[in-house]
Amino acid sequence: MRLDGATSTLAIQSPADVLGAVLDTIPGPVEMVGHRVVHGGIAFRETARITPEVKEGIRTYCEFAPEHNRLELEAIEEAERILGSGVPQIAVFDTAFHATIPEPARVYPGPYEWLDRGIRRYGFHGISHQYVSRRAAQMVACDRLVSCHLGNGASLAAIRSGKSIDTTMGFTPLEGLMMGTRSGSLDPGILIYLVRHKGYDAAELDRLLNRESGLKGISGTSGDMREILSAIDQGNERARLAFDIYVHRLCREIGGMVASLGGLDALLFTAGIGENCPPLRAAVCERLSFWGIKLDVAKNAHTPEDADIAAADSAVRVLVVHTDEDWEIARECVRVG
Repeated sequence: MRLDGATSTLAIQSPADVLGAVLDTIPGPVEMVGHRVVHGGIAFRETARITPEVKEGIRTYCEFAPEHNRLELEAIEEAERILGSGVPQIAVFDTAFHATIPEPARVYPGPYEWLDRGIRRYGFHGISHQYVSRRAAQMVACDRLVSCHLGNGASLAAIRSGKSIDTTMGFTPLEGLMMGTRSGSLDPGILIYLVRHKGYDAAELDRLLNRESGLKGISGTSGDMREILSAIDQGNERARLAFDIYVHRLCREIGGMVASLGGLDALLFTAGIGENCPPLRAAVCERLSFWGIKLDVAKNAHTPEDADIAAADSAVRVLVVHTDEDWEIARECVRVG
């Protein structure tokens, strides 16, 4: 839990435990509650005040995000029970920021009927991408921005004039970049092969792709980038391969985002890896140096605060922004509530 910049660890079993701990720390009456809701589907294109109809909509999308939306509904209903109907509850959807993505970037090239079933690209990490894009605009002139949210989960967003026009995650948070334990995008034929010839079922594929792939799957040791770098220093070749694949796929996807934007004014790194891994930022910017990207080595090595770490003569600004989804949720609550 984080309060006034301080972080503490709680032993929790349910949303009720979380709310109880939070309410115990708040000195005054609660005026409003903001909820991060992972999946808003096509119904929720922006932040919404929670009503019975909104709760039913969130319940509908539990099928798309079963591990998240169900728990978020429990938290909403527990907050209503504890605080009463007089305290506004606000749903801030992680998918909403990407509602501005145009249809050619949103629709999968499968059967058109998939659209009727809600199978389309939604995108995630929207709250983070929205916050850092707003912060970037305060730091530099960047009409065309690629935001790299690199944590255990990872995604890119192509942002023009503050609006998302493309992203790497799609129908689920499994699409796109190589991640800590998730594979990112794969040839779907691999999955057909595993089902037909190796006897895999849906549960096994889910475990394999979400928990046993990515950095962990390739390195055989860990999905934590810090441990990958430590293993590389000790001569671990699989860890080196994992890092190299991560950089290769990240650079390739950045190229796709730049194509969607028609150019690039700023490249932004955020989240756990993006904010705290100078070697990764250096490797990516070296690979992309053909765009005229140049890092200031000293600035890249030390980024405790938001910073432009590009060299003075870099053709593209390179930013490190410390994401703050809590602040963005609070901002949305004030705007809507």
